[in-house]
Amino acid sequence: MRLSRILAAAVLGIGLCVSPVVAKEMNVGFIYVSPIGDAGWSYAHDQGRLALEEMDGVKTAYVEAVAEGPDSERVMQNMARKGYDIIFATSFGYMDPMLKVAKQFPDTVFMHCSGFKTADNMGTYFGRMYEARYLSGMVAGAMTKSNTIGYVAAFPIPEVIRGINAFALGAQSLNPDATVRVVWTKTWYDPATEKEAAKSLLDVGADVIAQHQDSPGPQEAAQEKGVYSIGYNSDMSAFAPNAHLTAPIWNWGPYYKSVVKQVQDGTWKAGSSWTGLAEGIVDLSPMSDMVPKDVQDKVMAKKEAIKGGEKVFVGPLQDQKGVEKVGAGVAMSDEELLGMTWFVQGVIGTTE
Repeated sequence: MRLSRILAAAVLGIGLCVSPVVAKEMNVGFIYVSPIGDAGWSYAHDQGRLALEEMDGVKTAYVEAVAEGPDSERVMQNMARKGYDIIFATSFGYMDPMLKVAKQFPDTVFMHCSGFKTADNMGTYFGRMYEARYLSGMVAGAMTKSNTIGYVAAFPIPEVIRGINAFALGAQSLNPDATVRVVWTKTWYDPATEKEAAKSLLDVGADVIAQHQDSPGPQEAAQEKGVYSIGYNSDMSAFAPNAHLTAPIWNWGPYYKSVVKQVQDGTWKAGSSWTGLAEGIVDLSPMSDMVPKDVQDKVMAKKEAIKGGEKVFVGPLQDQKGVEKVGAGVAMSDEELLGMTWFVQGVIGTTE
């Protein structure tokens, strides 16, 4: 009898030793400014959300097409009241509402994409999309024949201006005569408006259309006109297979997994994350066969150089009026990039 008890205790002890550590159950919420079917910004974030579903003990939910401002504040409050452990808000205009709600729910982790304000329980995150923008600009600069590249852009904020500048510098690296003409739509997601803006650029001679917009409308306009296009957020080649050359794209899955794991482990701390090509948060979609191999080789070589630490914004850099903004050999700091409100030489348009 004593022996059987000893054996039973030993078996129980072994069982205790090999029991797996159960991850803390997490409820994670996402707030999107446009529909997840936009093929763009919200779609890319939602692919990251779906990656979280692969993790043990993690459940996710989302609310799409949430307007920036009071509407987003209401959605965040609802999620926090329902006990969500982490709330990701994925548009710049959600920043101040999230900061307000974060103070009301100190036990919830709040993460804001593309902003700069933080709190004890609120962090910020973004990707150095300007690195991939530069690469896509190289493709556009090599492919334009008219030397006029059209750029359909959402709002004149530093994030968008920075991307346009990087795109222009990339284009000029392979084609010094290339210019980038900008039209503002003042909307993140409005397929009809975005397509009409692209048409207005085509009417003034653009033979490549790029975009900082969520819908594939500009891609469709380019294909209908028989010219080239550069997508954004995700590979948009399915919407304009005869026009789409490549696209700077997002890959949020690994980042979202790392944040959730930190919260599960109790190691998460509020801060700011800004990573790029080297970390895989941003990338360039496969280039079309329409892009000559020698151009593709140059783009891929530059990609590796940037991943290795080469900077995109290095002087001499001049603004639209020819005034030197960055001296020769000087790399712009992150603070300067985050506050960029001027266009480089070769960009046609206003920053207002």
